[in-house]
Amino acid sequence: MKSGKELADEILISRIVAGERDLYRILIERHQQQVFSLGLSFFKNADDAADFTQEVFLKAYTGLSGFQGRSRFSTWLYRIAYNTGINSLKRQQDFTSLAYETEEEAEAYEPPAQENVEAELLRKYAMEALRDAMRTLPERFRICLELYFFYDCSYEEIGVITAFPLNTVKSHIFRAKQLLKERLADTMEGGLE
Repeated sequence: MKSGKELADEILISRIVAGERDLYRILIERHQQQVFSLGLSFFKNADDAADFTQEVFLKAYTGLSGFQGRSRFSTWLYRIAYNTGINSLKRQQDFTSLAYETEEEAEAYEPPAQENVEAELLRKYAMEALRDAMRTLPERFRICLELYFFYDCSYEEIGVITAFPLNTVKSHIFRAKQLLKERLADTMEGGLE
């Protein structure tokens, strides 16, 4: 018999719903980093993202018997997380993208060995340009793009998570890529002058 850590999410869920509640910790261990990362998309600090993660897993646990298996558990969980984050945004109106470093991360930055300084500076400049460009995107474009690139979600999964129709998801991602390309091109031209 497989141990809990080797079981598929759906099997774990059926066992949890049947009364083996201690198995829920395995689902938390499997998915907490992704939910925490999504929390960082909505909040500026790790403490708020950790509170968000706890809230999401509590909501998921409470609604676990309602999971019908029509999508992957992770998609269902991200939907809960997305809705929780959006509701928090409505209350706080304070959003920082996953793609952005926090001030603490920037302050904790240690320069690389001397031979890699130039490559590291170029990479850092490119990441700053990308973060700045992403900050300028409309929120609906930005969240679709982040789910696509940073969370490796399919268009269909993004539609489930955001409740946007499939063609709207495709359009938002396409438009976001175009806007990023334009803004990054402007940044590069401005940086060369």
